[in-house]
Amino acid sequence: MGILKRNKLKKGHQKWIFIAGVVVGMSIFVAAYQTSVYYSSDESCMSCHVHPHVYDTWKRSKHVNNASGVTTHCVDCHLPPKHQTVNHYSAKLRLGVKDVWGYMTKDSADFQWDVKSELEHAVKYIPNESCKECHVNLFPAGVSDDAITAHLYYEENEKKLNLQCISCHLDVGHFNPDYKHGQMTGLPSDDEGKATGPIFDSATVVTAFEDYTEQIPGSAVTVSMKAVKGGSFRMGSNAKEAFRNADESPVRNVTVSSFFMSELEVTWDQYWTFVSNTMSEGRTPPEVVYANNTRPDLDAVTGPTPPFGIPNQGWGWGLRPAITMTHYAAETFCQWLSLKTGKKYRLPTEAEWEYAARGGTETPYFFEGNPGSYSDRGFMRKFFDAKTEVISDYIIYGKNSSNRTQLPDKVKANPFGLKNMLGSVMEYCADKYTEDAYGKTGESVTDPLATEGEEWVVRGGLYTSDAADLRCAARSHTFHDDWLKTDPQQPKSIWWYSDIRGIGFRVICEPDPSITK
Repeated sequence: MGILKRNKLKKGHQKWIFIAGVVVGMSIFVAAYQTSVYYSSDESCMSCHVHPHVYDTWKRSKHVNNASGVTTHCVDCHLPPKHQTVNHYSAKLRLGVKDVWGYMTKDSADFQWDVKSELEHAVKYIPNESCKECHVNLFPAGVSDDAITAHLYYEENEKKLNLQCISCHLDVGHFNPDYKHGQMTGLPSDDEGKATGPIFDSATVVTAFEDYTEQIPGSAVTVSMKAVKGGSFRMGSNAKEAFRNADESPVRNVTVSSFFMSELEVTWDQYWTFVSNTMSEGRTPPEVVYANNTRPDLDAVTGPTPPFGIPNQGWGWGLRPAITMTHYAAETFCQWLSLKTGKKYRLPTEAEWEYAARGGTETPYFFEGNPGSYSDRGFMRKFFDAKTEVISDYIIYGKNSSNRTQLPDKVKANPFGLKNMLGSVMEYCADKYTEDAYGKTGESVTDPLATEGEEWVVRGGLYTSDAADLRCAARSHTFHDDWLKTDPQQPKSIWWYSDIRGIGFRVICEPDPSITK
């Protein structure tokens, strides 16, 4: 009987211990939940994100400053929806720890807010499910025709696009006065950097093989052209060059004829002059445009349709490099410039481009230093920072660009007087791309031009590139379909890319043979 009594008592204790455990567990859960709720308020978020940029841009955004009077709170955007319990609270814990650690160890005055406002950063902290939770109806009253087209395209191709809502609506949560979504039909005005001055009635007359400044008739815009004397060089990279790629070999001895090359990549001043002179009122079918622009007796050029979105990304116009145009648009610009000036302008061949970029040097860059010292790649970068001296004087790249294009006065010219040959934006060449192009021509070749391949050669890297990809010999190419992935138009634009920002071009002018002898 004593044993039975003890067992009953023991079971009774276990029952009360279990009940107490449940009560304590629930209390802890409720306390944790209430703490979580308390620290999920906008005020709590702002206590860590102390920089005025965060609060001010949020207050001015459509998520707060709207006609409905509805406020979208920080957690509504930056956390998965609450009904996704595990994802919601795990994300809350992860971001909370990160925020507290950043608040304790970092100085917000050192943050690069321009970079953190870019899409590449925003997509990491805006779950797409949260956007869909609020915006169930993608076609509210008053939505524009362009928006309907874009949203229909998104709905039909969501999985294929693999994009987030924030990819098109970057400024809805944090206001950006320079951001503009939708189809842009206007052109830059004078106060946005458009060139002003006397209107030229004739092009520049060139009588000698020396630098000249082209005048574009009917505008106040000029193009600075550098005389590049022809010669021979070793094109490509040898096996000892750090970070070299297979498509840079075999090294060839290449001879190029003399040419004029624009000092800068084609600027917005220059490109908008072309656009404003030639822009189509409607959509010209691609087959018609191609037919028109291949006629030898052409006396007019059909220009671009308006871009879908703002092509300069809000970074500024003027002398910044023009970006986001297709290779076809760049070729058409050259045809237009030729017609306006009476000269032969075109895109550089890949050989001309590398010859010009090297500026008479045979080293990885046209300035001193090696890729291993400047690149962020490699085991030693875990312990030592890459060198930025010297390279930052000549190149706009991932270390000094603030994730956007810059004005050309930020860099020095190469030995041929050309700026931004490396970095800034990738530049189109006249050649089609194949990985084995160099092996198809023999060890020595004069004025080569590759005409086989599906994509076009691009050279020079861009403002986000690592130094390893900015070597004079480094090659790349277009990714045409990927660069048009989010274009909702059917057929897709032949003029503007929707998914690449760091692409532009510079021009070559073929000199009259009489002045190069």
